[in-house]
Amino acid sequence: MSDAPGGQPTAAPPTEGPDGGAAGRSARELEFRDPEKARALAEALERVVGEVDRDRVSVMHVCGSHEQSIAKYGIRTILPQGLDVIMGPGCPVCVTDMPEVDEAVALARQGVRVATYGDMLHVPGTVQSLADAQADGARVDVVYSASQAVELARDTDDEVVFFASGFETTAVATAAVVLAEPPDNFSVLSAHKYIPPVMEIVAEMPHTRVEGYLAAGHAATITGSALFERFVDRHGIPVVVAGFEPLDVLAGLVQLVELVRDDDPRVVNMYPRCVTEQGNRNAQEQLWKVFRPTGGKWRGIAHVPNGNLRLRDEYAGVDARRRFDIDVGSLRRGSPTPLTQACICGDIMAGRSSPHDCSLFGEECTPENPVGACMVSSEGTCKIWHQYGGHPDL
Repeated sequence: MSDAPGGQPTAAPPTEGPDGGAAGRSARELEFRDPEKARALAEALERVVGEVDRDRVSVMHVCGSHEQSIAKYGIRTILPQGLDVIMGPGCPVCVTDMPEVDEAVALARQGVRVATYGDMLHVPGTVQSLADAQADGARVDVVYSASQAVELARDTDDEVVFFASGFETTAVATAAVVLAEPPDNFSVLSAHKYIPPVMEIVAEMPHTRVEGYLAAGHAATITGSALFERFVDRHGIPVVVAGFEPLDVLAGLVQLVELVRDDDPRVVNMYPRCVTEQGNRNAQEQLWKVFRPTGGKWRGIAHVPNGNLRLRDEYAGVDARRRFDIDVGSLRRGSPTPLTQACICGDIMAGRSSPHDCSLFGEECTPENPVGACMVSSEGTCKIWHQYGGHPDL
């Protein structure tokens, strides 16, 4: 990253104390929400955007956690007018397709005990959500981890199916419990997704405005920053890996816009305190030992080749799709309601629209009565924008 005016680094590392270690560093020097550093980064971002030889620069992040930080800390209020920071398909709950939800609902209605993350409870399927099935008497448990779902199975004789969602980070946790010899009454219904293939889809969409990507630091902790090099080579678009504190996001944006300005497509790791070039090899080994990538539909986006993660044949014994006859046909199917037809979650996740472009946002569609999946999850763009409403939590 280039220097700020006066020759000072725009994101200087914390100063070491007399002993040269963390013990000698003050709390302020380790603070990633420092207002002075934030102002310096905001000024650097304004300057760099102004140096781009066109009216607007559009970049995309593909992580709900980035959007939470941007909204919560009011980062959009200090972005230059010529910079668009778009949230892409970075919410795994939002892109879980209706047929996947239907499978979980059908299992629950068949008497199987379904355990899942809280955000998945209200995601609409074709006919019902898991919350609807629960209201009708189905047994649906909210868990906070894959291991908690395993413990639920150990404490009962019931069949327990873990409806597993999330990107690489949570998929690794699911793989770990599968490899740890769970009880015989435990199985997994995988709705896990893999981010790199959908970046390819977005980059190839007609009329795409995306000139650079801010990649999620926690996923890159697993995969490593080098994962994005083939994408950069193929599309000529820079990728910057960034963390989630306000200064992480701002520093990542400065670096990304610099790469766009200089027409310098490459991968830069701006989260070195957690991310390495090669990532966590042990976690990768577990992930790919249990899962295989396969093509599948992402809600509102498209069919994404290699975008879904499914259990390998060796783990058919814990694959709910193989253990059970999932009678999705038993669900009464109907035509989409006018509200559902008016939902633009797909365009929002593809970066073509924002929540404010949706006629339902904040009116017919609210977190209490979500019409689309983007209003359901804590990582969904609509839920985040509805929660913070443009007012930063400072």
